[in-house]
Amino acid sequence: MPDAGDDSEGVLDSKRDATRYRILVEVAERQPAVNQSEIAEAIGVTSQAVSHYLQELVEDGFVDKKGRGRYQVTKEGVDWLISRTEELRDYTEYVSEEVVGGVDTDSVLADASVDEGERVSLRMEDGVIHAEPGGEGRATAVAVSSADEGEAVAVSEFDGILEYEPGDVKAVTLPATSRRDHDVDVDEVAQEIEEYDLFAVTGTEAVAVARQVDVEPDVRFGVAEAVREAAAKGVSVLVVAADDQVSEITDALSEDGVGYEIVDASE
Repeated sequence: MPDAGDDSEGVLDSKRDATRYRILVEVAERQPAVNQSEIAEAIGVTSQAVSHYLQELVEDGFVDKKGRGRYQVTKEGVDWLISRTEELRDYTEYVSEEVVGGVDTDSVLADASVDEGERVSLRMEDGVIHAEPGGEGRATAVAVSSADEGEAVAVSEFDGILEYEPGDVKAVTLPATSRRDHDVDVDEVAQEIEEYDLFAVTGTEAVAVARQVDVEPDVRFGVAEAVREAAAKGVSVLVVAADDQVSEITDALSEDGVGYEIVDASE
């Protein structure tokens, strides 16, 4: 069986295999008309190097040469690409989850100019973590980068507890249009909207009510997840939903231990 290099090594372990991998990808993308100069420019090697590697790939059975400037990746070449791509995927997942994730950084909003390395105080407002210069707060962190007022800044080395209350959630249930008693007290719904930070609707009945009260919803899609995340970050939410859809939202809230109130909007 053809061998594109030492199988005991991954693409990242061998510069030669890494170059062969990139050239094979370029051939697969451009086949059958392959311009060696374009490949050389794309991956940062000389045209002579591309020619040499292509010859090797042909000899190893990973590429068929169909004529001058015409190449085709073989089944063996595809299989090798897949195996090496899986190795790369596993490695990037490791880097993302174990290495980068272990650094434990987060992005916050700078309330004033922050210098790299400066300790900042953290607070939650409108579902967004804000940072102020100085480490006198109950929750603090260190700025990984510099930022001007109003910019996002990366922070790490968290200390203390960011204290805030989960947002209130009220679910206003609407009768399905198939029911005869589907009249809704829209005036009460309109009054309720003004008391909450976020207005979400799910289902055609809820969209109709939003239009009746002439208020554009903040959320119409992915409502259960959006409401759960907003409430968990201290944002109060009013949800209007048909009574056969509200359970999806309340189930999501219950999973995070977020309290809620259910009100029937039927007249």
